[in-house]
Amino acid sequence: MIGRLRGTLVAKQPPWLLVEVGGVGYELEAPMSTIYDLPGLGKEVTLLTHYAQKEDSVALYGFLQEAERALFRNLQKVSGIGAKIALAVLSGVSTNDFARLVHAGDVVALTKIPGIGKKTAERIVVELRDRVDGMATSLPGAAAAGAPLDAAGEATVALQQLGYKPAEVARLVQKAAADGDDAEAIIRKALRAALGS
Repeated sequence: MIGRLRGTLVAKQPPWLLVEVGGVGYELEAPMSTIYDLPGLGKEVTLLTHYAQKEDSVALYGFLQEAERALFRNLQKVSGIGAKIALAVLSGVSTNDFARLVHAGDVVALTKIPGIGKKTAERIVVELRDRVDGMATSLPGAAAAGAPLDAAGEATVALQQLGYKPAEVARLVQKAAADGDDAEAIIRKALRAALGS
């Protein structure tokens, strides 16, 4: 098992990261909540990891905070939720806000997260209500550059990777983008708009 990595951040193309540790490059998927708070390229980073092996694939997920990793793991214990939806949850809402929504039984707000329908939201409320207590704060921030796209283009790619439909992404980015905004600011505003907060 790989539980933690400390190395040089070589690339970040949301939701993907590349961290070099002792000459080996580890490719990880990370939620936007982690990507927002990463240092610049070439800087040292320490990530908590979750290693997942299936019949036909192996994946490594990275998190800056234990609360994020714990929520990622707990979400996947709910029937109908896999890694992609768990990442979308962490990308769209902080661990504190998620805990608040679950305790309040706010099914409507939960269904605004890509991939979560009404029945899945109801299962989340029932199955995770006792597990979300004591989660640490994980504030959403902004994403990072990697491809030679403009800020709106980077934001568009990142939001589509999170599971939003292209038409919805175009609408969100158009409404969120302002002159001088980088991709991080656009993604942050678009995610807040998508969740109605």
